[in-house]
Amino acid sequence: MSNPTLTMSRPSYVSVCVAGLLALAIAMGIGRFAFTPMLPLMIRTGTLDVAAGGWLAAANYAGYLLGALTTARLPLTPQRVGLLSLAIIVLSTAAMGWSGSVAFWLALRFLAGAASAWALVSTSVWCLAWLARLDRPSGAGILYAGVGAGIALAGLYCWRAGAAGAPPESLWIQLGMLALAGLLIVATLMPRDATTTTAASRAGEGAALTGQVPWGLVLSYGILGFGYILPATFLPVLARAVVDDPSVFGAAWPVFGTAAAISTLLAAAVLGHVSRRRVLAGSHALMALGCLLPVIHLSVLTVLAAALLVGGTFMVATMAGMQEAKASTIGDPTSALGRMTAAFAIGQMAGPILSSALSGSAQGFGGLFVALAIGAVALLASAAWLLREPRSIA
Repeated sequence: MSNPTLTMSRPSYVSVCVAGLLALAIAMGIGRFAFTPMLPLMIRTGTLDVAAGGWLAAANYAGYLLGALTTARLPLTPQRVGLLSLAIIVLSTAAMGWSGSVAFWLALRFLAGAASAWALVSTSVWCLAWLARLDRPSGAGILYAGVGAGIALAGLYCWRAGAAGAPPESLWIQLGMLALAGLLIVATLMPRDATTTTAASRAGEGAALTGQVPWGLVLSYGILGFGYILPATFLPVLARAVVDDPSVFGAAWPVFGTAAAISTLLAAAVLGHVSRRRVLAGSHALMALGCLLPVIHLSVLTVLAAALLVGGTFMVATMAGMQEAKASTIGDPTSALGRMTAAFAIGQMAGPILSSALSGSAQGFGGLFVALAIGAVALLASAAWLLREPRSIA
């Protein structure tokens, strides 16, 4: 028999989807990826170079790994974790414009990365739980479209502001204010009823939950993080190498985000007819092609094609992977989703570090191109494994 208290306080499908979408837009579009369209602008003003940009990106991914590993241990409900993490993103983003110290930026990017992981896992937990309660699982496509929408919005904002000559430090503060506006809307619309337990009450379930996600799936998800992160970080920089005009090279990132947003909406319908592992395999193969195109020939067309291929697949793979992990888990899925996110974060850390290490003090994109080629090979191997793996939960 249903609980009358829960029935009376049940939120609408629209409010759940909008709150989840905006939460992920802030967490990923700004907390994680605002640095991507900002990097070429900072390079253009002489504030950073490509190698330093790689280390700042790696700091963000290191924070993301810490966040993924600690989300399930936070003694708060997923809703509270989400709101706290979004507040941290607001402050750490705006603070990027308060100082020119690289050491300070490293700390801020690390903090923003941790908060982004907390927001992704906690939002996935509470929003997917409410969508299941409302019997609207297809709403996951709207939820994860928030990542692409946030990327597109931040990219468009930086693109137009950069073309107008706005200094990077003022742009960071403005992005922080955009995140604050989104946070206020999320806080208003987010359901208040706890749909999952806190970390303290999860302790009794630990043994039953440990190891539920197949190791091969976790490894494949880590390869996804490694493969997508280099184009996701450096596409605008590659575009700038072809055309040194912010009104042109800035278009790469909005294209990436728009493709990501649309792709999850389309994939939500496809996932009802195709196994998630096949969707993951196809996404990995297309992403591999996106990684290789700029390596084979660097031009405006190949950069935009890479933006479409990688942007159009990375969130589909993220959505399918999260749903597969959740379906493989008995009880509270926070630990399982955290484990997947941690593997993803390790892959993301490896990408920029490998690129920076291969580049060393040399000029140009030689190290980046080698890292992109390695990522493409790893993605193709992962796609082959996913197609051969018989176990699949439709």
